[in-house]
Amino acid sequence: MGTALLKHTLLCLIVAVSQCVSAQGCGSHYEFAIEEFCLAKFKLDMQKLDQRQWCSWEDTVELYSDLTNCTYVVAQGMSCYWPNRMVDEFFIQVHRYYFHNCSLSGRLLKDPPNRILGPFIVVPILVTLLMTALVVWRSKRSEGIV
Repeated sequence: MGTALLKHTLLCLIVAVSQCVSAQGCGSHYEFAIEEFCLAKFKLDMQKLDQRQWCSWEDTVELYSDLTNCTYVVAQGMSCYWPNRMVDEFFIQVHRYYFHNCSLSGRLLKDPPNRILGPFIVVPILVTLLMTALVVWRSKRSEGIV
């Protein structure tokens, strides 16, 4: 029983160490690779878009997906653990530069269509006019008041 526990503990330790070494061993080489290969292409693709489209998920979803996949492929090619701390920091920097003015939903904020907005404007106006007319009509009727 003690030997099995020792073997299991040793196996867990080896797996943990190999993961740490894999994540740590990807230091500056991995960072350089994702900046040169992935970020460079992403920058070119984003420059093709108008800056007002950067917050439009429909326009950027494919570019963002390509960037994510690129960081994954580079990590696999360099035998690095993915995702890791460097990938997180990399994407934080990308978001700070390209998406800092975007809403949390990732959608470009705009007014709803008139067919949706219209009833929210017209109905309160009509109710206000109706209530005003009712009050005036009721105040002109003096029947039943002693």
